[in-house]
Amino acid sequence: MANAVYPNAITGMMTGLIDLDTASIKAALVRGYTYSTAHTFVSDVTTAGGTLNGTSAALTTPVVTAGAFNADNTTVSATASAVNHGVLVFQSSAVTGGADVASSAQRVIAYYDTGTGLMIQPGTGTVAINWDTGTNKIFKVG
Repeated sequence: MANAVYPNAITGMMTGLIDLDTASIKAALVRGYTYSTAHTFVSDVTTAGGTLNGTSAALTTPVVTAGAFNADNTTVSATASAVNHGVLVFQSSAVTGGADVASSAQRVIAYYDTGTGLMIQPGTGTVAINWDTGTNKIFKVG
């Protein structure tokens, strides 16, 4: 698998169902999951066998510029010592922000399982997630 932005996320950004700099965007460690272009919600990931093993707080200082989305680096507290974790980026709140909504309404944005430090092999404890400092940032469209 390669890193990817979900096609339904691109549609969501274009139609206003995902707002990267207003809604709460989070990252989670996920294991036991095979990426699918058909997935739209976090519940799709867990129904497909993915297990979330810790979720970050809402990403801080979100910025959208030149087709790229970026935010400050973050951390996730892993709750289990298990192997082969990818990183799932998702909108945890309603498009207008606020509290987290049910996983059946949390929209998946991107999935990463390839790159420096990936797959993640956490023990229990804190895992640092450092986003790309080049032109792609967290992700770039176009």
